[in-house]
Amino acid sequence: MKLIPVNPMISAIPCHGKDGRSFRRFENVLAVTLVCWMSAASPSELLSAPAIPLPSAHDVSYRNELGLGIERGLAWLASNQNSNGWWSTPDQPAITALALLAFRGAPGDRHRNLNSPVQSKGYAFLLSCARPDGGIHRSSLVTYNTSISMLALLATDRAHDEPVILRARQFLVGLQRDFGEPGKADSPFDGGIGYGSKYDHSDMGNTSQALEALYFSKRLLRDKDLAGAKDLDWDALVHFLQSCQNLPSHNKERWASDAPENKGGFVYYPGHSMAGGETNSVTGRVALRSYGSISYAGMMSYLYADLKRDDSRVTAVFDWLRQNYTLQENPGMGQQGLYYYFHTMAKALTIYGAAHLDLPGGRKVAWRRELGDRLLNLQQKDGSWVSDTARWLERDPALVTAYAVLTLNMIHRGL
Repeated sequence: MKLIPVNPMISAIPCHGKDGRSFRRFENVLAVTLVCWMSAASPSELLSAPAIPLPSAHDVSYRNELGLGIERGLAWLASNQNSNGWWSTPDQPAITALALLAFRGAPGDRHRNLNSPVQSKGYAFLLSCARPDGGIHRSSLVTYNTSISMLALLATDRAHDEPVILRARQFLVGLQRDFGEPGKADSPFDGGIGYGSKYDHSDMGNTSQALEALYFSKRLLRDKDLAGAKDLDWDALVHFLQSCQNLPSHNKERWASDAPENKGGFVYYPGHSMAGGETNSVTGRVALRSYGSISYAGMMSYLYADLKRDDSRVTAVFDWLRQNYTLQENPGMGQQGLYYYFHTMAKALTIYGAAHLDLPGGRKVAWRRELGDRLLNLQQKDGSWVSDTARWLERDPALVTAYAVLTLNMIHRGL
């Protein structure tokens, strides 16, 4: 594969799909395990592509440290896989998909073998969860399970997985919500995607996860020239995203806050924040609090939707994230969802192209080094990671170990 010279911060290489919408391939996106699957090049080519720019001797030493942490995490995952191929529970194939992605994106070649017992059993289980309607799930969390399973299948680069992926893609597109008048974004929930079963409304968690899978599977639509394939209503999607952002210039909902502690950040869905809200004692107006993990998901989603880095909605959420940067907690949520926060932070900042963050007070942080150190310090003696909080299933060591290894993979590739 011929590599195109790129700026070490960011490079835009236009790729055009059947619908004429362009999307960018960022150089630093090579650091993101999942983003390899968006390119017209094959995943195997991108996985073997050299790092750009070449790392310094200092980075090589640190990458070796990260590599050891990754190997210990993968060894724990390998030894804790069920004999039937799944991790943790067969009811949530997304956990198995995340573990498989951790193996597929690890440094070097030793984890590329799809015929290894770990991967062959894992992928066989994942394919057994595919349903005739295109969904990939067992019962609950339909959108999450389908989306993350799609990403794991995209990582195989196997032709015989493509029909499953394309059916899953159409399934997710069909989950996009449109309340009120058809084709018109007349509800703040229009354009988003929800759980696909239990709740009818859309939310940021499901929307961002589905958007990631839909974005990276666009290459299959180009490769197959599937003229009749239905795609997302991308304009409606952006409408939903900004309806979840604390930015009154673009979000006219009464709860949208322009207070410095909230402005630019995201909430879970219009009118509801997992971080709660504050009621004005005089006016009775409730301002919803922004919080960390979903704000990173919001910024990442804007970029997937082809908004530019200098778009005011993107700069607003990036500013909120800089001002609330911490690795001690998930801002606004404490220890809840901490490993999802780390994982989403690494993806979003890599895609944005931020090598460093300029924080209030003039401090400049190398977020990759700081996040890598944090995760290595949290790793257990047996190679796993654990969480003391049960929120969002994070007391499950298989889930948080997969999150941690995926995050270290991204950091390793970005150095």
